[in-house]
Amino acid sequence: MAKASYAPMFETVSGALNKINKKSQHAADQKMVLCTHRVAATESPDCSRVYLRGLSSVTRTTPITADEQLARARFISVAAAVKVRMKNLSTLTEDQEAFEEQKNLSTGKKTFKAYLWSVCGAEYDAQH
Repeated sequence: MAKASYAPMFETVSGALNKINKKSQHAADQKMVLCTHRVAATESPDCSRVYLRGLSSVTRTTPITADEQLARARFISVAAAVKVRMKNLSTLTEDQEAFEEQKNLSTGKKTFKAYLWSVCGAEYDAQH
């Protein structure tokens, strides 16, 4: 385990500082540097960690399953539908009104984009 300390302006570094280029001929020699910063309440002052990952830990070892392929296809289709629907001026006003009506409900979507994702997702599910 490594203890990390950063310059004060980078106190809460979190994420990959560099990634492995899997297509490179030197990919096996490269290391990915991951930094995490714990935000949960704790008594310990040590909140930052640094991890090194090799090529084997970032390479998929199993083939993509049928369920994953279906989920990916659904995501691509719904994302495209949301993009089109956000630019469709003929339905935009109705969508905004419907969003405002459901926004304050306990099961309501809190952002307009999340609302459109739920609407377009339901339409996709009904078709398939």
